[in-house]
Parts: sequence; structure tokens; C-alpha cells
Amino acid sequence: MKRLLLTALLAASSLMAADVTGNWNFAIELDAGSGAPTFEFQQKGESLTGTYTGMLGTAPLKGVVKGANISFSFDAEYSGEKLHVVYEGVVESAAKMKGTVKLGTLGSGTFTASKK
Repeated sequence: MKRLLLTALLAASSLMAADVTGNWNFAIELDAGSGAPTFEFQQKGESLTGTYTGMLGTAPLKGVVKGANISFSFDAEYSGEKLHVVYEGVVESAAKMKGTVKLGTLGSGTFTASKK
């Protein structure tokens, strides 16, 4: 009986969304180079909002956190070109995440991030 209860509790906790609220440092690796933007996230349930700050300026973002999966996007402009930037990844712990990033026509790459 105890084993069944423990298994049920562990399963339920894995379904709960990770909480990424706070300030994060990202390391981006692209075919064209690298970057180090920062993000400020506010999370309510699975809903994610926040602010991107980096080489593309500053932009508001929206996204979702479902379990350990995170995805968010924002619109920016670079050299007169409008970009839709999309991040998708996995929250590995309360202070680490990693995944992929698509920067519109500028290409795609990977990211790692740590909470400040």
C-alpha cells in the first residue's frame, strides 16, 4: 500500500509544471555565431510571460510550461528584418534548462540556460 501511494505521488508531481519565474542567463549557439541574452519570466500555472533582452533589443514574450517542457516566442527586428523567435526546451531543474531556438531567417541552434 505504501509503495502504491508513493508511486502515485511521484507520478502526480511529475505532471506538475516546473516553475521558471525569475531571471535567467542564456547561452545561444547558432551556425552564424553565439549570444548571451537574458530573460525575465513570470509564470502562472502553465502560462508564461516575460521579457527578452539581447542583441535583438528588448521584447515581450509569451509561452507555456507543461510539465518539464517549455516553449516561448517573441517578435523582434534585426537589420530591418522582422523575426519571429521560438524557443523550445526542457526544464532540467529549478535552475537549469536546455533546448533549441529558431531565429526566423537568421537560422536555428541550441541553448542552455541557468537561473540567476
